Formats: sequence, structure tokens, C-alpha cells
Amino acid sequence: MMLITSTWKDGKTFKMIPTTADCPFVECIFDPQIKVLAVISRNKKDQFHMITKLDSNGDPEKRKTPGRNGNPYKEERRALETYQEYYIEEKSEIEDFIKHFASNADSYDYAVYLNMVPAETSETSTLQ
Repeated sequence: MMLITSTWKDGKTFKMIPTTADCPFVECIFDPQIKVLAVISRNKKDQFHMITKLDSNGDPEKRKTPGRNGNPYKEERRALETYQEYYIEEKSEIEDFIKHFASNADSYDYAVYLNMVPAETSETSTLQ
């Protein structure tokens, strides 16, 4: 895999992308706000998801009254094939993963993002 600079939410971060067809991962992305590396594996599994129900024209079907979550559309539970995801939270484990899988770990400065202080959110600023 190769480390590259990318954008996540409203800031810069790093991603890891596969460089060979036999790589066991589709992509990895670091979330600097919560300090987690999300790893998306090539392994697929069936998971249930709530999907918006569509009419015969392919348009979302409206509910008579909004659901408990405020969603105005009908939903149905469907099994979908999705990629297996892993979340690495410990900084030392993230560094070990990068060093093991990234071919350019020695030349790419990923520590800038690992050590980045998260931007203050509006929730945090209103509490002070």
C-alpha cells in the first residue's frame, strides 16, 4: 500500500491505497478528529441495512407520517454484501500497521496527522 494525502470531512489527512492486485485491503483512511485509522478489507460479508423503499419509477416512497427518526421515507431491511471494516484506535498500533503495510512509510510524514490537535468543534466552544 502507499500513503497519500487526502481530505476527510473539512481537513487534510492521509490515506493508504493498494499498489498491487493482491493487497488484502481496499483502502485505509485516518480520521484526525477522533484519531482512528479505518481499514477496509477486501473480505465481503452480508450485513443488514435499512434502505429507502423505492416505487415502480425508482423514486423514494413517502410515509404517511414521519418515522421515529424523523425520516419521511419508507424503509426496508435488506441484506447487502459489504466490505469488512476494522478500526485501529491506539496510536502505537496505527504506526505499526503503517510501517508493516505502507511501502513509503519511511518517506511520507504521516506523524503530522497522527499528532495533529483536533480542531475545536462548535459543541466544545459552547461548553466553555
